[in-house]
Amino acid sequence: MSKLMHLLIMYHHIHRLHRAGFSIASISREVVLNRRTVTKYIAMSEEEFLDYKHQQLNRKKLLEPYEDYIRSRLEDCPEASAAQVHDWLKECFDDLPGVNDKTVFNFVLYVRDKYGIPKPFNYRDY
Repeated sequence: MSKLMHLLIMYHHIHRLHRAGFSIASISREVVLNRRTVTKYIAMSEEEFLDYKHQQLNRKKLLEPYEDYIRSRLEDCPEASAAQVHDWLKECFDDLPGVNDKTVFNFVLYVRDKYGIPKPFNYRDY
């Protein structure tokens, strides 16, 4: 099932809960989204929602030119954090645009998801 289809199912679930009389706060807890996002989705028609999500899914990413580099580094070192990836980018690329840490974090998540590179979770022994 495509990502857009999952989003459309979530959109309809939000509207179903809203019609059933649930509060915005309870809907946001149910679908694990911010209350403002839920409010925005309730105000949208299905067509507006699909247009919005289509734009979101197909927009150009600032770090796209560095995707191959990030992918190879994550494959070599899957436990690397987004902060480490950001440091590697700053060290290797003088032309790196000034991006926020959250932008790098989101792009690293995108690359991990796209190429199936999970981040191993290390449990701490107490």
